[in-house]
Amino acid sequence: MTDEVLAVPLAELRPALEAVLMVADEPLDTLALATAVGYPEIEVAEALAALAADYDEQGRGFELRNVAGGWRYYTREEYAAVVEGFVLEGQQARLTQAALETLAVVAYQQPVSRARVSAVRGVNVDGVMRTLISRGLVKEAGQDGEHGATLYRTTSYFLERIGVVSLDELPELAPYLPDLADMEEELSSRAEPEVVAEESAEASDETSTESSAEPPAVEGDE
Repeated sequence: MTDEVLAVPLAELRPALEAVLMVADEPLDTLALATAVGYPEIEVAEALAALAADYDEQGRGFELRNVAGGWRYYTREEYAAVVEGFVLEGQQARLTQAALETLAVVAYQQPVSRARVSAVRGVNVDGVMRTLISRGLVKEAGQDGEHGATLYRTTSYFLERIGVVSLDELPELAPYLPDLADMEEELSSRAEPEVVAEESAEASDETSTESSAEPPAVEGDE
């Protein structure tokens, strides 16, 4: 951080920060805020922490949080039901259950290929992945060196939407997700009995069909 004044202050620090944060459409870091209000970055950082503490002490319906590397206003968690009822009234949830499940797999397994996500979920996820990419929640993250498959990871917008600073803050769920190698081995072990069962069923059907066929009619002597 720098202690230099980046511009000539135009207003008192705290109200100026509140005004800028009120119109921001994404989290702003201390440097961006210091540039906007014309105060040293260290003073801006202290003022932001003080504002956040004041809002907590006053029990306001919103809070100031440092999320995804920047500061932004959020409604408090205890009022989530009120906000959800207002925002989603008469509307469908923005993400389907399938999209949420796919996003969770990407979050905990990243960087991860579509094939691996499909293996974990047990269904094709191509369409869902396109939706997550278009929403800015998932992005490409290079290629798998072994197979050349495109890898995917979550974005900073994903962190912002769930209200965390980094992936380290995600709940410890990754150990409970199945490993792809184990899943492939399990699927292979299941496939052979299924093939044998299908062949047996087909043979049984053929035998049953032959035995149940009526013999040709024989005309008797008049």
